[in-house]
Amino acid sequence: MARLEYRLYTEGGETFPVLYYYEQIGRDEAALRFACDYFVKSGRVYEKTSCAVESDGYVIYVKEAEEERTMPWRRPDVNGPRGIYMELREYSEGTADYRLVETYRFADTLEAMLHVQANYLYAEGREWQRTSSEIDEDRETYVYYAISTST
Repeated sequence: MARLEYRLYTEGGETFPVLYYYEQIGRDEAALRFACDYFVKSGRVYEKTSCAVESDGYVIYVKEAEEERTMPWRRPDVNGPRGIYMELREYSEGTADYRLVETYRFADTLEAMLHVQANYLYAEGREWQRTSSEIDEDRETYVYYAISTST
């Protein structure tokens, strides 16, 4: 178990303040978080700029995503079993909401990591190509944004 920090990146900055940290995080969860393009926490959306492995842990550098906003979606497992959840949502440029295509529940982080890192997933009898992914800590859910490759 190691420490994971989210640090605020500023162009040309000399210091990178710690926004959030986790004292005891497994390598598998750190790797899953490294794979995400966005990080949602406390009603704010951050975009990943880079990741680092340091002698005492892991670091994800983020900047505030000025054109992104949190969505009013509910957590998928409000009354359901515990696990790692990921939503596949249909990405569409210029829309205010993204349609929920499918919800996945994983028993372990490795299976979740394989899905988050995949370029393509299959749902509704169609192929979906990833545009981005995020960890939404406010909802305790990973989100896979994708477009249908079918026309």
